[in-house]
Amino acid sequence: MGVPGPAPAMSRDEVDRALGRLGAEHEAIETSLLALQDHAGRRLLEGAELTGVTKDRWATAEQRITVLWAHFEAYSAALEAARELRARRRWLSQEDLATLTDMLRGNGVTVSGGAAGSVTKLSEQLSLEALVDRMNGLYARALDVIVSADSVWTALPARIDLLAAELRRTRSLAHSVGVRPGEHPSGDDLEQITDELTRLRAEVLADPLAFWVPATDASAAPGGGRPDTERYDRAARALEDVRREIEAVLSVRQDAERRLMLLRDLLSRADRTLNEAREARGEVLAKIAASEVPAVSGPSAALHEQLATAAEYRRRAQWHLLSPLLESLEERAEEELLRARESLTAVTAPLAVRAELRGRLDAYKAKTARHGLAEDPLLIERYDIARRMLWSAPCDLRAAEHAVLRYQQAAAEALAAGQPDREGES
Repeated sequence: MGVPGPAPAMSRDEVDRALGRLGAEHEAIETSLLALQDHAGRRLLEGAELTGVTKDRWATAEQRITVLWAHFEAYSAALEAARELRARRRWLSQEDLATLTDMLRGNGVTVSGGAAGSVTKLSEQLSLEALVDRMNGLYARALDVIVSADSVWTALPARIDLLAAELRRTRSLAHSVGVRPGEHPSGDDLEQITDELTRLRAEVLADPLAFWVPATDASAAPGGGRPDTERYDRAARALEDVRREIEAVLSVRQDAERRLMLLRDLLSRADRTLNEAREARGEVLAKIAASEVPAVSGPSAALHEQLATAAEYRRRAQWHLLSPLLESLEERAEEELLRARESLTAVTAPLAVRAELRGRLDAYKAKTARHGLAEDPLLIERYDIARRMLWSAPCDLRAAEHAVLRYQQAAAEALAAGQPDREGES
């Protein structure tokens, strides 16, 4: 195969169109470069004491910007030379067209330093279109660093400052109710959040790109992505938890007396119920024989001591200590009242059984009387035996229950025997 010859020369119209297109590219690139030069993010990067990944990436970006300007100057010079040649005469000769074709399409532009300012190449020969592509790539990569850093600086420090202001208000409120470091867990949490926000702000200002999450889409524009707010969000959630705890303490301060009165009432009712249970136990032991009666404990000394401690916390305005104590006391006081009621029920169970047997005995007596059996000798005898047992003290419940059952059986038999007679009479 032969070596291909030079490309055919462009026509005058093609030359004019190419110059117009390249001129528009030149104007667009110049506008972008000037905007890049004046970008607020760039000025911040130039003035900041950078560290970490931002320091490394900005050093590379600065090299790219330097190379970009050098490439733009070479592009401007080559375009201006082509324009001057075109402007010499209205009607171009074939030799002029060939020269312009080489200038506009050939690799006639010499640039130094390689694509990104590396020293691997001293110089390169590029066409104007290839040079435009090179500059667009350099511009996009430099702009990505600037826009990403600026986005982080725009988003995070302001949010951190707002959260820090909320933190200061919360700390002031916490101190007013006694929530302080070393004295309350929430006070320690506030110190930790303060330290974290201080560190976070300093790190964001020095290394913003460490807090940048690039877009996963390869076609995303420069600066595509979002600030990484995970540490900020975690601190905000922690502060919200502390704020709720402080509000709970404030609620205790505002409602402490009412809650203490309710607690005193609950424990008083529990004590009265236990006292009633003890009295009932003595009555049961005196009136009911052969019955196991559970013992009744005394009032909870621990609860009364804690109630006194809670009152002392309120007197001293130690709201952060009062808050958890009240919550514990309210739960335990309810349990104490329930325990007292269960004790009373358990102690008085034999009396309830005796009352049920008395009621059953009288109910059967009334039933036999309605059927004309009130004078039945057997029923009278068994009724008297059961009644003496149920109304005597101490009452043997087992014997009394047996006597009531015997009376019931006799009554049932008498009622059954009298039924056919009444049917015959009818």
